Amino acid sequence: MTPEAVREQRDALRRAGERLRRRPFDDTLAVLARVLDAWSDPESSYRRRLEAELPGATGFSPQTVREGLALALSEWSGDALTTLAHRELPRPVEGAATTAVILAGSIPMPSLLSIVAPLALRSPVLVKCASRDTVTPRLVARSLIDADRELGECIALLDVRGDAQSCIDALLEAECVLATGSDETIAALRERMSDPQRLVAHGHRLSLAALGPQACSAAALPGVAAALARDVALWDQLGCLSPLAVYVPRDCVVPVGDALAEALARLERVLPRGSIDARSAAAIAAERSEAELRGAAGHATRVLAGSGTSWTVVCEAVAAVRPAPLHRFLRIFPVTDAAALLETLRPYASHLAGVALAGFGAAEPDLTERLRALGASRVCAPGRLQAPPLDWRRDGHSVLASLAPAPV
Repeated sequence: MTPEAVREQRDALRRAGERLRRRPFDDTLAVLARVLDAWSDPESSYRRRLEAELPGATGFSPQTVREGLALALSEWSGDALTTLAHRELPRPVEGAATTAVILAGSIPMPSLLSIVAPLALRSPVLVKCASRDTVTPRLVARSLIDADRELGECIALLDVRGDAQSCIDALLEAECVLATGSDETIAALRERMSDPQRLVAHGHRLSLAALGPQACSAAALPGVAAALARDVALWDQLGCLSPLAVYVPRDCVVPVGDALAEALARLERVLPRGSIDARSAAAIAAERSEAELRGAAGHATRVLAGSGTSWTVVCEAVAAVRPAPLHRFLRIFPVTDAAALLETLRPYASHLAGVALAGFGAAEPDLTERLRALGASRVCAPGRLQAPPLDWRRDGHSVLASLAPAPV
């Protein structure tokens, strides 16, 4: 694709957007609500095709895709979108003349919402697909065309490589840019844009878990571990809401590690991890070996692992910042109390997305608020991290109002 072709697509979208903005706001919202209802229906043709095609494109196992979609989309309904729009947009608001949507990663829900959200403001979208997932944007576009052809004409998918600089420059001429990517990618985009353009950016984020004494009791731990293992296994720990580490009382590191190892082993039989490349497998092997060497040197470090690189649990002796190879690799760190937990998590504050929290009793509401003040935009029970509601303020951004030309 050439820069001229990108600009031609943008100009066509601007004309389509002019037609769209002549329609009542609520009419467009009603169409999008029907589209979202279709995506939340596990029997719809779009869900079935996504479940069939996404594993081949991304490497996720079919079981993981099916389970992940069922959990994440269970409450993404048309009613939820309508409620969100009326709350965030108290008056009909027109979005930008065009919105460039730059997708990254391989998890479908952010792609679905990134395309739908600008359209709710009647802003046509020019979409650069993620390299690992061209399936989701294509099916979303198809569902929009099927629901309303005029609305479907307000989305264009671009086949643009990330290193095609001149095409990216043309894409970034849009009045609004909604981008997901690494911190480096977001910084580079910010440098190439200027007022009055609007950038809504979702950079690198990570999630963690914290278990208090009540969650680590013999009676509670098996259920908590099963739920937390599900958070880790879904999407193979590749999303911003996938926990990378668990913080527990010092005397609970071993039993929690054992329980999570058992839970991950069970899940591997029903939700097998997907394929990974040689570089990722080497990173897992290297971190396992490094932890085993520390254990052999008397540092009270234990490594529990499945066959191949399918899953890994490392019980650590000291809470420290250590590499996270992903693909179901989990570290268990000791902390003394809630105050120590907050101090330990402080280095992650600028990148914190979610915290799975359980077992702190009466102190839990206050701890939840402190975690939110630290930067966590989602604090929930284990097993629910991967099911944020439609109105989740990812990175602190409102879903719809952040895309308006001026704050609403």
